[in-house]
Amino acid sequence: MIDFDKKGKVVITCKDRFSPYLEREIIDLGFMPLEVHRTHITLEVSLNDCISLNMHLRTASHVLYEIKSFYLHKADDIYRRVKTIPWEDYINESTYFSVISNVDNPTVDNPLFVNVRIKDAIVDRFREASGIRPDSGSDLEGAVFQMFWKDTQATLYINTSGETLAKHGYRKIPGDAPMLEALASATIYASGWDRQSPFINPMCGSGTLAIEAALMATDRFPGLFRDHYGFMHILGYDQEIYQKIRAKVERKVFVNPSLKIIASDISLQALMFSKENAETAGVADLIDFQQCDFAETEVPEGKEGVLFFNPEYGERLGEENELPETYQRMGDFMKQKCAGYTGFVFTGNLPLSKKIGLRTSQRIEFYNGTIDCRLLKYELFKGKGK
Repeated sequence: MIDFDKKGKVVITCKDRFSPYLEREIIDLGFMPLEVHRTHITLEVSLNDCISLNMHLRTASHVLYEIKSFYLHKADDIYRRVKTIPWEDYINESTYFSVISNVDNPTVDNPLFVNVRIKDAIVDRFREASGIRPDSGSDLEGAVFQMFWKDTQATLYINTSGETLAKHGYRKIPGDAPMLEALASATIYASGWDRQSPFINPMCGSGTLAIEAALMATDRFPGLFRDHYGFMHILGYDQEIYQKIRAKVERKVFVNPSLKIIASDISLQALMFSKENAETAGVADLIDFQQCDFAETEVPEGKEGVLFFNPEYGERLGEENELPETYQRMGDFMKQKCAGYTGFVFTGNLPLSKKIGLRTSQRIEFYNGTIDCRLLKYELFKGKGK
């Protein structure tokens, strides 16, 4: 059994280009990052701290607690090195476990081989000690161990998250080409929205952006929609501590009666999906859903809020030759109806974005899966902008 209060090295992974927003989240939670990289952030915290991080983080993928770092030259050495680790301190014979690996070593051409050798070493250690073999597989429903191996340096971690944190658990109906919840959160952070002013989301699709905005504005964290994590299967886990942390997360939720979030879509089906997802997230009453062409979306006058488009860009939905007119109309809508707002367009098609006809004040880099994307920022001045 290991001490859940003992501090150790923790690596929090994220999608490429998310780390500036993940760093902000970590600091807001009272933790101090040690190193910040494009796809991960390191810090020194306890496993009980990992419970809190798992339940709060919106832009993270996994929270990894280091078991051991060691020299590993070639694939033939994996079994011997891993078997020496006291796995009985982490799980018992009845614990189901799985193994994930990320490998960059010339002696390995298939990471699955590494997974198998790690599993064999863990299982054989138990079998030789007690005659009982723990069950293992590829499902992330029990304890999860993860190896990162680059050149001759290998590190084994407890994956305290299990399933990825990038999916926040409320979206039961994804719709067509949905935006990953963690990506939606990261782009909203990047927009600089103050969580008080109006947030307008035309072309809302399955509603992810509007829902994430409502969750952020009322301090509803992803841990409220999930009740299973990898840390729950590690010896030393105290369910009472988890319940206390969860209760703290629940108490953070507050109501902002002046909050104005508008989500519109011309598709009735999309709006139905959005409403169902919002109901699951507990924020349906915080969002004004409107069925209309995006150009007819209500934009409260006399306000300075955020207008956020996530249109098709010819990669997965629609045909690119049908989209130039849509992008041009988006630009017209922002110019004619959104003075005083800050406009954002998230797109993976920069040539197409030129049809918007407005000058960007910022181009923020993101990936949507493997698609190189930009969050384009437009200052929509009242009267003649300087």
